[in-house]
Amino acid sequence: MFPGKHAAIAPTRPAIIMAGTGQTMTYAELELGSRRLANLLRRHCLHAGDHLAVLMDNHLRYLEVVWGALRCGLQITTVNRYLTGPEAAYIVADCGATALITSEAMADVAQQVSDACPELSLKLMVGPAATGFSPYDADTAAQDDSTPEVEPLGEFMLYSSGTTGVPKGILRPLSGRSITDGPAVVTGLGAVFGFNDRTVYLSSAPLYHAAPLGFCVAVQALGGTVIVMDHFDALEALREIERHRVTASQWVPTMFTRMLKLPEHERHSFDLSTMTLAIHAAAPCPVPVKQQMIDWWGPILVEYYGGSEGAGMTMCSSAEWLDHQGTVGRAVLGAVRICDDTGIEVSIGQTGTVYFEQPVAPFEYHGDADKTIASRHPQHEGWTTMGDIGHLDGDGYLYLTDRRSFTIISGGVNVYPQEVENVLTTHPAVADAAVIGFPDLDLGEAVTAVLELEPREDDSDELRAEIVELCRSRLAGYKVPRAVIVVEALPRLPTGKLYKAALRDRLLADRAASTADAAASA
Repeated sequence: MFPGKHAAIAPTRPAIIMAGTGQTMTYAELELGSRRLANLLRRHCLHAGDHLAVLMDNHLRYLEVVWGALRCGLQITTVNRYLTGPEAAYIVADCGATALITSEAMADVAQQVSDACPELSLKLMVGPAATGFSPYDADTAAQDDSTPEVEPLGEFMLYSSGTTGVPKGILRPLSGRSITDGPAVVTGLGAVFGFNDRTVYLSSAPLYHAAPLGFCVAVQALGGTVIVMDHFDALEALREIERHRVTASQWVPTMFTRMLKLPEHERHSFDLSTMTLAIHAAAPCPVPVKQQMIDWWGPILVEYYGGSEGAGMTMCSSAEWLDHQGTVGRAVLGAVRICDDTGIEVSIGQTGTVYFEQPVAPFEYHGDADKTIASRHPQHEGWTTMGDIGHLDGDGYLYLTDRRSFTIISGGVNVYPQEVENVLTTHPAVADAAVIGFPDLDLGEAVTAVLELEPREDDSDELRAEIVELCRSRLAGYKVPRAVIVVEALPRLPTGKLYKAALRDRLLADRAASTADAAASA
């Protein structure tokens, strides 16, 4: 349940391998490095419950840093590596971090964070240290190798993606466990997914994000090997599965779409037979995309729905999904409740807000009492929501429609963007899609499709008409986009999250500017 155990049993076993370069860290090296970092943090008077921020690219030492902080009982905030300096500084300041560990690749942003956060008493940089930062490698190497009698287990305080406003930290109390017990996530993920010391897990997403971070920590706690891609590339991902004989992997639906759009001969030129588990989440997967993945990889796909909040979790196997196409599964943590806007539980098949019922609400939003209250059910203690909309079928399977904040009200009728996006992405010319509501004098909001086309495709009136007709053939008339906008790239993070609010604001500003220019010309 802890890398130290595996360092004693199999010291030369790889704990992490960087895809592409092949850089490797053994369990003996992970144990020694994390122990020395923990001693350095203690020497700088960081105690259980204090906050540390990690701002790194997908680096060989990333998980060493995480384990070092975990064995000091710290609250760890892993910061999105794609943020600007001010955005990252907001999170570092908001979480109350007194220590920041970063890497050479993040030097420009890290220095902006350092300048904006004078409360940081310890600043370490992996690789050549920029001005104001101490060298991680030299400072940790200078520490002794002793292990304290008590090593309280830390916790992750991760931030929401900020797709609907400024990010908020998800704060959970320390468990009171010891590092030798292992993080609680290990027990759950190990049991559910069958991770063990023979697992070879491919992580194709940024390590700062909750899911890859949690899965990597769980695999290492149980003695498996983690393969980390610096960034997702469809062809390279398939190559890494074959190269390292990967047994388990994790994906988001946009990754499936991009792999499926590879030429047929490339998709089938790799041996993927060692992989027995392909986990996916982050967004509902379009039915045709998931069906094609099961046809290609076999019934090894396992889907789950949950969040950094830990409010609850659903899960479904490929076999279950084939019998309940479109579902994100049945509850495996907490019980799912669907409620209307007044908090009354609705009937089977009716759409409403998704709540998870647990004995006690497991989280709060740091520094945001209003958002914390909004996540709680108005009558039932322990019922919490992450703001998603969905319904249950008669067998207890959950189907997600969209996030409440993204719901379009067009002509008085609710339109859930995810449903329209799932149709749009099936068109071969469409690389990615977002559906937003534009202000409309007649309808209140007009359903608008924003598309990123495949590189070989050219925008044209004919193509737009063809895409709208596809929607018309599969959706009710009120759901069909009234307009199609083509952009160079949608603002989607590698985790699959889309900055939809920012996209809508940008397009509205562009439209206002065009209107003003037209009026001036007239």
